[in-house]
Amino acid sequence: MAGRKKFFDRFSARFESLDATSRQAGLALLMKERGFFETVFNSIEDGIVVVDHELHLRYFNRSAKELLALPENTSTLRMSQLLPDIDWKQIIPDDGGQWCQTSRQELEVLYPEPRFLQFYLTPLTGGEGGAVVILRDVTESRRRAVSDLERETVKAVSHLAAGVAHEIGNPLNCLSMNLQILERGYDDPSEAVMPEDAVRMIRRCQSEVDRLDSIIRSFLTAIRPGKAQFAPVDLRETVFEVLTFMRPEIEARHVSVKCQWESVMPQIPGDAEQLKQAFYNIIRNAVQAMSNGGILEIYGYSAGDFRVLEFSDSGRGMSPEDLREMFVPFKTTKAGGNGIGTMIIERVCREHGAEFGVVSSEGRGTVFQLKFPNGSRRVRMLPGN
Repeated sequence: MAGRKKFFDRFSARFESLDATSRQAGLALLMKERGFFETVFNSIEDGIVVVDHELHLRYFNRSAKELLALPENTSTLRMSQLLPDIDWKQIIPDDGGQWCQTSRQELEVLYPEPRFLQFYLTPLTGGEGGAVVILRDVTESRRRAVSDLERETVKAVSHLAAGVAHEIGNPLNCLSMNLQILERGYDDPSEAVMPEDAVRMIRRCQSEVDRLDSIIRSFLTAIRPGKAQFAPVDLRETVFEVLTFMRPEIEARHVSVKCQWESVMPQIPGDAEQLKQAFYNIIRNAVQAMSNGGILEIYGYSAGDFRVLEFSDSGRGMSPEDLREMFVPFKTTKAGGNGIGTMIIERVCREHGAEFGVVSSEGRGTVFQLKFPNGSRRVRMLPGN
């Protein structure tokens, strides 16, 4: 706030030095520019809110006012009161320093009417000490039947299929090259490869076959998910099963795993196999983000009406641009990645009615949070004026 005060002090001093005519012209220009930007932001369907470091509302457009049912007097309101289900402690720095965390989440609000909102927060630059919050109403997309969603995402699936076709090109070329070399050795003894080289080439071919199988299975899982079979699921046991399966990869990357669970973690209704798919992709993303080793911390606890799982890694983190495109089919920033994993995570969360969110900071790691509903939900009323 000190930088902002200095700016206004300089502006005030400069403004006072102008003559009356120049002041009037300057004010008219400022009002015109403000009117222009007000018109632009109020025409946007997404809600836009600018908050300061203490989460007070500095600006909001018409859509934000409608989505959050904002009162006329917002001078005492904080964003944490309007959206209490957001884990603000993860986003706001404890030391009062400059914000650097970017967050993307989906949450359910029950006031002024039940709806699902996509929440995206990115810090302001320039030392302002605040952030921009973008809210998008995704209620209708959550309510559509799976068949409707599939029909409406033909373009996305086509893009996904094109990406898979491109992705399988490299392993196919590798297989073709190695097999041609081995074939020439059998046709012409003078070109025969050494036995140890032949073994290495065969192993490389097997590795590429496994890679192709993984890509195709992931693609089919993403576009043709099986019907969920709900039954009581122990989240802790399910996570441990995934960790046991992934133990060789985790150890190979020199990643330490620390788990912390509530003494009593009630079961949730869910499909264990689908949840394993989601947990596998979350953990795999975290492990791959720690190329030089690191720590993966997993927390399980109850919070109000939810059972919460958090996966926190000490990896490279994500930029605001990467986070915005994280759930776009076949978009990936990872070398060798195919972008299908995040699509599976999102689908499984939607199938289970779970709220999910990502908080990340470049160079400081990423936290992926899943919040599974625990039966009846309490109506959350917004604070009064």
